[in-house]
Amino acid sequence: MLNYTRLRPWMIVLILNLVYLGVIFATHDADPKIFVTLGECFSQCTGQDGTHCDADTEGYDGQFAYYIARDPGSGWRYCDVPAYRYQRILYPILARLLALGQETWIPYTLPLINVAALGVGTWLTEQILRGYKMSRWYALTYGLYAGQLMSVRLDPNEPLSYALVQAAILSTERERWRWGVLFFALAALAKETALVFVGGYLVFLLARRLWRRLAGLALGVGLPFVAWQGLLWAWFGRPGLGSGGQGSTSWEILPYRGLWSVGAVDLRAMALLALVMVPLTVIPSLLSLWATVRELWKGRWHPLTTMLLANAVVMLFLPQSTFREPLGMLRLTSGLVTATINYGAGKRSRRILNYSLLWLASLVFVVKEGPAP
Repeated sequence: MLNYTRLRPWMIVLILNLVYLGVIFATHDADPKIFVTLGECFSQCTGQDGTHCDADTEGYDGQFAYYIARDPGSGWRYCDVPAYRYQRILYPILARLLALGQETWIPYTLPLINVAALGVGTWLTEQILRGYKMSRWYALTYGLYAGQLMSVRLDPNEPLSYALVQAAILSTERERWRWGVLFFALAALAKETALVFVGGYLVFLLARRLWRRLAGLALGVGLPFVAWQGLLWAWFGRPGLGSGGQGSTSWEILPYRGLWSVGAVDLRAMALLALVMVPLTVIPSLLSLWATVRELWKGRWHPLTTMLLANAVVMLFLPQSTFREPLGMLRLTSGLVTATINYGAGKRSRRILNYSLLWLASLVFVVKEGPAP
């Protein structure tokens, strides 16, 4: 019999994810490519990239990890913006290695990596909470947030990247600095949004004049990332950093313009987006800005504070193309969710951690698969 006294958040997250994926797998003719979400636009492409294809369906971002894992040398032919997709190289390469290079196994290894990453990330979040004498059960917000669950469902890179971010933070909290730098570097190669956490940490080190650690983190993460960007530039004629794939718009210069500018095109569409974005992103980011700036103004510098500040600032200037895609916003807000839980732990604030539980309301999108392609 199951011993409920030994049940842990990471176990619940792992079990629910396996059940969730199992139901989807069983109800779609046991086809593992249902998790990849291939689109005819890229899978049937005959040009040099997917923008030359006239097929109807575009699929979703997980397909690009699949194409890269299937054939790292030529997978770019099926990517909308090859350099942008290839900068997230760690996840597809791990999937290919786990599949032993067998193409038929890759649709299985991609979701398995994400399931394992989300379970491990939840466990790491538990350890961060316990390190500050807070309840490990707040880690459920990390593991059951819709942005994370839908990433497991659709094979993008978030679960792996944020698990590595949590591994880096836990390592630095335990004074295992070199491991922290390594995990941050890997997280950035899984998805570039991990650099927001790195940037927040660098701000703390700069403010505290910890020059040796500042240099170590900047070089340890920056050198491999810049080297890979340089290789992508030489290969594809441009670096990978940008605001998104095909159809993306540029970063904004006014706070939340990415959301309210939608109203200039369609007020009804903006109102519908606001119903999701305001409670899940806008209000939490504003509260995070207020709390962190107040802490820093009082001289209470801590890396968990500056990392939350960095994540909140990013939310202000997101492109319109990101705001108008609910699923993309759910995924991107995973960084803010993670940083908030960490900050609440560091502050030993049950109020902050209790508020973070409100993000579990996003599970309605998983049940209905509302934002899913």
